[in-house]
Amino acid sequence: MAALCEITTAAILDGGGLGWLTPPGRAVLERYFNGVLMVPETRFFVVRDEDGQIQGCAQLVRPSRNNEAQAQTAQIRGYFVAPYMRGRGLGYVLADAVMEAARALGCKVLNCEVPETQHSALSMFRSLGFEHWGTHPFYARSHEGTIKGLFMTKRLDPGASSITRQKRQSEKESTLASTDTSTQRHLSLYPAIDLKDGACVRLRRGEMDEATVYSDNPGAQALAFAQAGCSRLHVVDLNGAFAGRSANGAAVEAILATTDLPVQLGGGIRDMAGIERWLTAGLDRVILGSVAVKNPELVREACRAFPGKIVAGIDARQGRVATEGWAEVSELNARDLALRMQDAGVAAVIFTEITRDGMLEGLDLEQTADLARRLSIPVIASGGVGCAQHLRDFRAVADETPGLDGVIVGRALYDGRVSLEEALSIVEGTSCSS
Repeated sequence: MAALCEITTAAILDGGGLGWLTPPGRAVLERYFNGVLMVPETRFFVVRDEDGQIQGCAQLVRPSRNNEAQAQTAQIRGYFVAPYMRGRGLGYVLADAVMEAARALGCKVLNCEVPETQHSALSMFRSLGFEHWGTHPFYARSHEGTIKGLFMTKRLDPGASSITRQKRQSEKESTLASTDTSTQRHLSLYPAIDLKDGACVRLRRGEMDEATVYSDNPGAQALAFAQAGCSRLHVVDLNGAFAGRSANGAAVEAILATTDLPVQLGGGIRDMAGIERWLTAGLDRVILGSVAVKNPELVREACRAFPGKIVAGIDARQGRVATEGWAEVSELNARDLALRMQDAGVAAVIFTEITRDGMLEGLDLEQTADLARRLSIPVIASGGVGCAQHLRDFRAVADETPGLDGVIVGRALYDGRVSLEEALSIVEGTSCSS
C-alpha cells in the first residue's frame, strides 16, 4: 500500500492522478484504495517493474448488475503509471491486461475518458485502437484552469490481443495478473512517396542531387499502393523540406484525390496555417521535422489544436538531429528531442538514421529500439530497408519492443528488392491484393 500511495502522489503532482489536484496524504489514499477493493463491479490492476515494485495501476469498472442494457460494456478508470517510470512499456502492459480481463468477462465495448493534458495516455490508447468519439469542453479543473476531456471507445475482439509480451523477461520485465498472450501485435507498413519537382523519387543519404525518379504520377503511385492492400501512406515534400514551405502541393492533392488511405505528410510545414490547411484537405497526420527543433512551442500549439494528428519526424546523422531537409546537423541528441516531443503531445515519432536512408543496408534497429523503449508513444522506423530480411529483423525486434509501431519502406519497393506482397506479409501479416 505504501508503494501505491507513493506513485499516486507522484502522479497527482504531475497533473493526473485519480482526480486530485493536490496530494491528500497517505491516510486518505489508503482509505480510497481500500474502498476500491471492496466494490464488486470493480477489478483493480497494478503493474510492477523488474524489481517487483508497483509502478502503476488501473481499474476495470463494469455496470451494476441491474443494468442489463449496458452489461457488455466496461470502463477503464484510475489509469496511470508513475511519471518517472514512463517510456518503458509499462502503460501498454497495464492496458493490455485490463482489455484481456474485459474480454474474459464477456465485455464487447471498453470505454475510457482522458484529460486533454494527458498526451502520452491519449497517444497510447489511440495506438491500441481506441477511437475518439466526443469531447467534453469543461471536463475538469486544473491549476491552470478548465481542461477538456476526450471520450474514447474500443470494440473488443474476443480473439485479439493488443501487444505481445512473450520473451519480455529480458529488460523491462513487468509482473501483472491476468497477462498471457503470444500473438503478434499489429504493425504498419508505410510505403514511402517522396516528392521532388512533382515526381516520385528516392534520395541517397538525403542528398537532393542523388535522386532517382521512379514515377511522374504520384496519384497513380498512391492508387497502386492502395490497390495492392497497403493500409497507410507516408509522403514527403522534399522540395518543401529544403525550401521551408510546401512546394509539391498539387502532387499531394493528387494523392489525396485518388485514395482514401490515411496519409501522413512531412516537408516544409512550418506554421499553424499550413498544418490546418493540410489536415482540412484530408491528411490523416502532419509530420513536423525542422520546426520541432527550431520552434517547439508551435508543436505544442499544434498538438493542442489537433490532438492525435501531429507526428514528430526526427532525422539524425549518427544520433545528432538534422534539419532543413537534412542539410544542417545540430548538436541536439535525437533521444532528447524525442522526449521533448513526447512532452509536447505528439502522437508518434518517426525516426530516420540518415546515413542509412536509401542505402539498402538495413535499419538502425539498435538506435530505433532504444528510442522506443524510452518513449510511451509509438515509434516508426525509417531509413535503410533493402531486402525482406531487413523487415524480418525489424519484426523480431518489434515483437520484443512494444513501442515500435511500424516501418517506412521506399527504394527497396521501387527497385523490386522486396515485393509489396512479401513486405505486407512480414510486417502486417496480410496478403497483397491482386
